[in-house]
Amino acid sequence: MPIIHIGQASIIRALIFALYVLDSIQFPQDIKQLDLDQLQSLVDEIRAFLIENIQKTGGHLAPNLGTVELTVAMHYVFDTPDDSFVFDVGHQAYTHKILTGRKDKMSTLRKKDGLSGFTKRSESEHDAFGAGHSSTSISAALGIAIGNKVNQVNHKSIAVIGDGALTGGMSFEALNHAGDSDADLLIILNDNDMSISKNVGAMNKYLTKLISGKVYSTMKSKSLGFLEKMPMIHEFARRSEEHLKGMVLPSTLFEELGVDYFGPIDGHDLPMLVKTLQNLKQLKMPRLLHIITKKGYGLKTAENDPCKFHGIAPAESNSSTLPSYSSVFGQWLLDTATNDSKLMAITPAMCTGSGMSEFEVKFPDQYFDVGIAEQHAVTFAGGLATQGLKPVVSIYSTFLQRGYDQLIHDIALQNLNVLFAIDRAGLVGADGATHAGSFDLSFLRCIPNLIIMAPSNSVEMYQMLNSAYQLDGPVCVRYPRGTSLIKDYTSDNTIEIGKANVARIGKKIAVFAFGTTLDQALIAGEELDATVVDMRFVKPLDEDLILELSKTHQQLITIEDNAITGGAGSSVSELLHAHKINTPLTLLGLPDSFTEQGSQEELYVLYGLDANAIIRAAQS
Repeated sequence: MPIIHIGQASIIRALIFALYVLDSIQFPQDIKQLDLDQLQSLVDEIRAFLIENIQKTGGHLAPNLGTVELTVAMHYVFDTPDDSFVFDVGHQAYTHKILTGRKDKMSTLRKKDGLSGFTKRSESEHDAFGAGHSSTSISAALGIAIGNKVNQVNHKSIAVIGDGALTGGMSFEALNHAGDSDADLLIILNDNDMSISKNVGAMNKYLTKLISGKVYSTMKSKSLGFLEKMPMIHEFARRSEEHLKGMVLPSTLFEELGVDYFGPIDGHDLPMLVKTLQNLKQLKMPRLLHIITKKGYGLKTAENDPCKFHGIAPAESNSSTLPSYSSVFGQWLLDTATNDSKLMAITPAMCTGSGMSEFEVKFPDQYFDVGIAEQHAVTFAGGLATQGLKPVVSIYSTFLQRGYDQLIHDIALQNLNVLFAIDRAGLVGADGATHAGSFDLSFLRCIPNLIIMAPSNSVEMYQMLNSAYQLDGPVCVRYPRGTSLIKDYTSDNTIEIGKANVARIGKKIAVFAFGTTLDQALIAGEELDATVVDMRFVKPLDEDLILELSKTHQQLITIEDNAITGGAGSSVSELLHAHKINTPLTLLGLPDSFTEQGSQEELYVLYGLDANAIIRAAQS
């Protein structure tokens, strides 16, 4: 990532001068001694600090730049850890970390043994609830609010959720429950996909501040009836269609669910945020504040391209010309759809990350982004399959967990023709445990009718996708984050279902490698003069080959980037046990614990998934 040039005058000032205000802030209570001018200086300094640090450590830049004012205002008005802040996803929690005693550790962000890129309860008492996945904040914050009531404490519970996370069905389940409760819950909807209309912005601010006070708390926040009682304002609103959309329609949705609606207001107007939050703090019913922010705010390059700057790599990272596994999938989609109009590509809001951006442009009628709604994505694909179409669901391993019931009940049980391209399988690196694809082989292997493929490189992956697409029934092709060492990978070839490949012939020791662990297995195989097998398939296994090698070798080793419990190695063990074969077998994989964060290379060594670990296992 090139050095970022900062264009805003306020941030330049913060970089030129010593960070007097920020240096004086160690914990949230320190903020409460500041006046509004000092608060604004603090905002500028934090934004400069974020830009300078994130380009070194990597991380979620644009989301955090968009919520600096909000987070500062929240800590100014509320009192953590007694009051609970529940951040949805956690992409926007860096300012919160800075203000809660972790500023000096921000250089360790997302590194091994460093700060998490998300909120994490074990990291700080100010992190009320762990994050990483989407659409969880309202449910968790509602639980905290009701817990406060049961415990008879007058603490506040605040959920911060983005408009993207609000597409997740779990958010609406939580809203449905919240509106039927009397919980002291404040929901802050951080909407960064809309702009405030300039001609009515001032009136928006005035009305929101006015009705958030105690005097107007019993009124519908933006109902048409309220506006009609104020003739001048009603006439002004009547002339502006955009004003009516912003002021009336949102409140209808939330208030019909029983949640009082306030907004929208400018999420970068610090005095307005402070005043509004102070007023809303006095209320005790479920309520929602709708704020409008700009993703990447304060950095023009991030504002102009918030998708590119959503998450950035560290400045020292070397860009590779080799294809990522995601881009291999994207190219396969393009190539296949060119010859088959029945291919339907589905993503739960991960278009760019899954390598589908070009496909979206070239085949818009065959592309479906369903939002952050993994359950719907899976069952929607099943519906398409019943109509003779060929749905391909591109989904991260860690997010497929959310659609597990649908995968079993709606796809596998009916044996529907759906291909799952499972990205980010295995250890993902800096995002840590919440994003690690540690469990997919374990939770998929037990499902009837399912075929599971694990390619060792990009060529094999492309051929497996060809093979999977030609099958009639549910198929999973799982692949890791990162790049393949092979540049040219396109092929018309397919792979025989359930057939492994002996990559190296040796003596005494046989290593069964699943997925991209093959590279390390081959290195170890040279050292040990071992037979190395590229297993390719987790289900069905190449049982004949495994049984043959178990009789001609003295020691067997399996290696996979998945939990050992119930994983691919377990399937080999079950096979040997069923045939009463006692050849010693060692299983290498992820331990029965949640993984740490760090680079992928560090983690593969840490968890014994490298060549040295295989050698140690053979020698012991």
